[in-house]
This record gives sequence, C-alpha cells and structure tokens, in this order.
Amino acid sequence: MNKQNQKPHGAAKPAASKPNPDAVVSAVDLHKTYRMGKVSLEVLRGISFDVKQGEFVGIYGHSGSGKSTLLHLLGLLDKPTSGSVYLDSVDLGGLSRGRQNEIRCNDIGFIFQFYYLLPELTVLENTTLSAMIANSTGKWIASRKEQKQKAADLLNELGLGDRLKHKPKELSGGEQQRVAIARGLIHNPKLLLADEPTGNLDSKTGEKIMNVLLRFNREHKQTILMVTHDEDLIGQVTRSISIKDGKLLGK
Repeated sequence: MNKQNQKPHGAAKPAASKPNPDAVVSAVDLHKTYRMGKVSLEVLRGISFDVKQGEFVGIYGHSGSGKSTLLHLLGLLDKPTSGSVYLDSVDLGGLSRGRQNEIRCNDIGFIFQFYYLLPELTVLENTTLSAMIANSTGKWIASRKEQKQKAADLLNELGLGDRLKHKPKELSGGEQQRVAIARGLIHNPKLLLADEPTGNLDSKTGEKIMNVLLRFNREHKQTILMVTHDEDLIGQVTRSISIKDGKLLGK
C-alpha cells in the first residue's frame, strides 16, 4: 500500500473504555510495571487501540519502547498490571487459565524474531506442533493426517514444498522464518502477532518475509499486528502506530 493512502505515521485512535464491537482485538488502558526488589520499571503507561478484521497494523518503536511487552500482553504471554485486552469483545483477563490457553493455541498465531523452531523436528513437524498442542491426544491422532496435509499445503504455498523433511539446521534464516510463519498460520488464527519478524534477517531476505505477510493479509484477509523498529516496514502496512516510553504518540 502506498504511503499516501495510509493514516499519518504515529496517529492512533484510542479505544474507548469498552471494546470496539467491530475490532478483532482491543487494548484498553494497558499498564505494565515490573518490580525488581524495591525498584519499579513502568514499561507501558496506558495503551489503548483497536485492530479490525483484515487490518495489517504496524507498531513502530525503538528498543525499550515497550512494543514487545505490548505484544506479549495481547498474546496472553503475560498479564497487564492494569487494563484489559479484548478478543472479539471478550475480556481475556476475566477468563480461566484453561480458557486462556485454548484461545492462545487456537485463536492467536505467533511469529518471533528468532524463529523458535525445535531442532530435532522436521519442517513439517514444526509446523504441525501448535495443532498437536492445541488438541488432546485422541483428537490429534484422529485429525493427524488432515493436519499434516494442511501443513504441507501451507508450506508449499510458502515455497517450502521441497523442504518438508528437512531439519531447521538445514535451512537458511529466511526459510526458517517461513516455517515459523506457517506454524503461526496453521490453525487459521483470528489474530497473527509478529514480533520483529525480519529483525534477524538481512534486508533482502527480510523484504521477502514482509512480502509473504503482506500477501497473506491481502489474499487471505489475515489480521496481523506487527511490532518493529524498521521504519521501511511500517511504510508498507495498512495502519501504523508509534510507541515511545510506553505511550502511544499522537494522542
């Protein structure tokens, strides 16, 4: 998307005190403080925004701005000190731990900077891992063939059809990140969270990975929220938000 068609860089429309019913995910007045002995570190200072279905939202900020912490709260990898996260207008903080685990496994996909592929598993096995975790042993055995075929089709779409039996050490960095993308997309998540997805790659390979994400957003209407410190990537997304010292800019 051309930059002239974007909302101004840094402009973020705050969410109301209640979630936007049209939003896939809403952050409402999120605060996060870490306590280390007698010292308190306030990382997030009242973050509010919405992401609607089909958007590709980029959150831009330098190292230490709080962007990764924000992503961890939205993905149920951490809990806010105060404030709420809503997925399809459901307050995730009010759910049981078991229900939160189900949502994290089935409704949210993750892509990380360092891939986090298991070295002993093949490309196909790494991709189906989230499906294996999300299901009971019986359900996984019953659906294993279908899940493997789905994973193979997705990997083929990502240009990895001839790498299914390879181990991560046999892949380039860009190929490993594409496996991580497949793992994040295998269960058709409502929201895909990408934490510096090109940060561990050279610029040319990073551009290819960004094109993959843009294509899935465009062709599959996949809702994506990406955090990055790379302004070139921010120039390509549907909407951009800037964060500095734990606050959204332009409020």
